[in-house]
Amino acid sequence: MKLLYIGNKLSKHGSSITIIESLGALLESENYKIIYSSTKKNQLLRLLDMIYTTSISSRKVSYVLIDTYSTSGFYYALIISQLCRMLKLKYIPILHGGKLPNRIENSKFLSNLIFKNAYINIAPSNYLVESFVKNGYTNLKYIPNTIEINNYKFTERKILEPKLLWVRSFATIYNPKMAIEVVALLKKEFLNVQLAMIGPDSENILEECKIYAKNLNVKVNFLGKLSKKDWISLSDEYSIFINTTHFDNTPVSVIEAMALGLPVVSTNVGGIPYLINSNKEGILINDNDIKAMSGAISNLIKNPDLAKSITLNARKKVEDFDWKIVKTKWIEILK
Repeated sequence: MKLLYIGNKLSKHGSSITIIESLGALLESENYKIIYSSTKKNQLLRLLDMIYTTSISSRKVSYVLIDTYSTSGFYYALIISQLCRMLKLKYIPILHGGKLPNRIENSKFLSNLIFKNAYINIAPSNYLVESFVKNGYTNLKYIPNTIEINNYKFTERKILEPKLLWVRSFATIYNPKMAIEVVALLKKEFLNVQLAMIGPDSENILEECKIYAKNLNVKVNFLGKLSKKDWISLSDEYSIFINTTHFDNTPVSVIEAMALGLPVVSTNVGGIPYLINSNKEGILINDNDIKAMSGAISNLIKNPDLAKSITLNARKKVEDFDWKIVKTKWIEILK
């Protein structure tokens, strides 16, 4: 079977690897033939390439997968979905982003054009499932974000040190300055606290974050974009994973941290509470609550039994996200 996958395939330009590349590769491993669009960095050229590729592929493919976000990606999905309707192609929006519920409520007519006419909508979290059902969409299936669990060695950290790991893009939505502020507060209790921040500078705010860390006199290792293999290897040197985002769905980096045995302390936003039960599989705190995040980290360091329980529960949970399990859901859709 041949598929067309529409999304932002931009890792060669320095962006993070997104679902189009990770899921696409996994589907290819199951012998699906995939045409991709687009790798164009310029947004207008990317859209034109998506339109062109969809048009010339209409007689070659059985389904069109469309990564669907709440910002500019929403309009890509809108245009391509309507082109698919004209070409009588079955299209499948793959829903992303913690702000997508806001989009469907604020742009109901445009949202209906995309989602009501889809062959099926794929939601990677029950957070999005509930939101879409609430807004009247029934052509919906839950398929979680997936990893290959054997690629993630679980490491039990018997002694937790104040060594924190943050893995996201440097973008306002992910609130990187909060991570730096947390370290500044923890420094009052743990003089040896340190933080590694990994991710591409998607909004040109990395230099601003470096200056911020210097002004607060805290030790932050800004490592930029690393390959998945490299950051997973580096994770052995760290004790706690922090996620400071303002909005989110079910971030793969958090799933990966749970698989690796890193206790996760995260803001309680979007789909995160659907992924993590607080005090069972991680610790959740209110958005931008620096004091609460610092306190949760301190508590984990001082209570290794709690950290052990959390990491064992988290690993058990994300084992259900293994591709060997998740692929059956995709095969059922694409049969």
